[in-house]
Amino acid sequence: MFTRHYPFWPPHASKTLTVPKTSLCYNLDVAATRYPGKPAIVYYGEVIDYTRLKREVEALAGYLHDVCGVRRGDRVLLNVQNSPQFIIGYYGILRANAVVVPANPMLKADELRYLMQDSQANTAVFGQENLPEWEPLLADGTLQHGVSAPYSHYLPAEPAVGALPDIVQARTVPLPDAPASATLIGWSAMLESGHAAPELTVGSDDLAVLPYTSGTTGAPKGCMHTHGSVMSTAAAQAVWMPSGGDRIGLAVLPMFHVTGMQSGMNVPILAGETSVVMTRWDREVAAQLIEKYRVSAMGGITTMMIDFLANPDVEKYDLSSLRYLSGGGAAMPQAVAERLKKVIGLEFIEGYGLSETIAPTHINPPHRPKQQCAGIPIFNTDARVIDVETREEKGPGETGEIVVNGPQVFKGYWRRPEATAESFIEIDGKPFFRTGDLGHYDDEGYFFITDRLKRMINASGYKVWPAEVEAMLYGHPAVSEACVIASRDPHRGETVKAVIVLRRDAVGTVEPEDITAWAREKMAAYKVPRLVEFVDALPKTATGKVFWRKLQELENTKEKA
Repeated sequence: MFTRHYPFWPPHASKTLTVPKTSLCYNLDVAATRYPGKPAIVYYGEVIDYTRLKREVEALAGYLHDVCGVRRGDRVLLNVQNSPQFIIGYYGILRANAVVVPANPMLKADELRYLMQDSQANTAVFGQENLPEWEPLLADGTLQHGVSAPYSHYLPAEPAVGALPDIVQARTVPLPDAPASATLIGWSAMLESGHAAPELTVGSDDLAVLPYTSGTTGAPKGCMHTHGSVMSTAAAQAVWMPSGGDRIGLAVLPMFHVTGMQSGMNVPILAGETSVVMTRWDREVAAQLIEKYRVSAMGGITTMMIDFLANPDVEKYDLSSLRYLSGGGAAMPQAVAERLKKVIGLEFIEGYGLSETIAPTHINPPHRPKQQCAGIPIFNTDARVIDVETREEKGPGETGEIVVNGPQVFKGYWRRPEATAESFIEIDGKPFFRTGDLGHYDDEGYFFITDRLKRMINASGYKVWPAEVEAMLYGHPAVSEACVIASRDPHRGETVKAVIVLRRDAVGTVEPEDITAWAREKMAAYKVPRLVEFVDALPKTATGKVFWRKLQELENTKEKA
């Protein structure tokens, strides 16, 4: 067991944590029983207390069970922006004894179809704005049961802020007719349909969430997480960052992603706290909400924090209620961290985790954080650094692949036994997950991420898997070969670049912007190559594979020139 970091452990916490052996649904039951009238969600001024939250969760669970035929272990897609509907949708699916498949609201029809087919789902809860992407799936039978959610359902008569996203203000639109064998219903009608929730039969060891990730292969893979693995990091975060009373969190990180899912929803519900939910990031609105609702905790990615500080009026707001600023995904630049400390008076607490670990394996101790640092292994987590080739353990300051063992590690990839087997290594008789991230730890046991063993692009916190984008680009009739790499971007951190060999008959007739425009119709916006370069040939390895690393190195050299 790695213990080098123990001398720097948060003084308020024990070094181990007993994780509740109950379902996530039980957390909501407990909170609603203990704090029935306490705000669970504040949505642009609308307050939803725990009693109402539980009631609407059970209404959705009953509808899914009685009308959609959802049974224990079935998968249901949740394709919704941050909103009360995401939280109700998530817990409603779990309360129906089913499994949540969180889907990025930016996905297009073909991407959604893949998730439905791979997860073997036939039911989805989706934001009203995504109805055009779901209609083809309803027509071809991929989607058999759908619930359409307009966010304006939860808007108060007088919102607490003036600037609201268009999709939040949009009123309910008429739904198209569903095929005879399918059902499609609006949010209000679903809540009023009067179906009682079925008996809760799932427990700690049952599947709860199936977030999708990709990697070196083009097809995204579902990460199998149980109620227990999700509970482990929710419980850990609730203890790691002590609230000192009733914590009020600003939920701005996307909840379809594991970090926002935990920090903005599962942790607060476990602790019976309040989440002030934002559907879209807006630095002015964020400051207004912090001041109005006395927000004490805010999690965000680096680009959000940079934008927040760039607001010329930021120091006009009363931000004194804030006690914790945290985030991950990309290292926080020292200059930005220092500016946060000057303006808000707080250290930025960085952490590290993956979809496979349902958020953190490492967090910085709040009393002693280090900058540009992933932190130290959290409760019950054993982390090591191994040589990529020999798999021997490395010592302090020596770079290798970071591997982790702990209660938060997933049970494997959905229907991918070979990929699962390849992702684990045994050390001291325990299975360790191979993160694919390169790094080292220092003499005090703090871990630092330095590079990636696996191909991945981090664009404003969104993980882009090059092989997946390449596979989609091959669908363009003009593309003969494609290689996707990262290019530095002053705002997004990294952006997607496609290096393409055109078919002979397309040379001179297709421009880079044509590829980009086509991609916008086929894939989520954050995956779209913003940079496209045409070349005569791609470099190849001795075995004939595209030598992507050489192209990446060339791109990095250009940026330094």
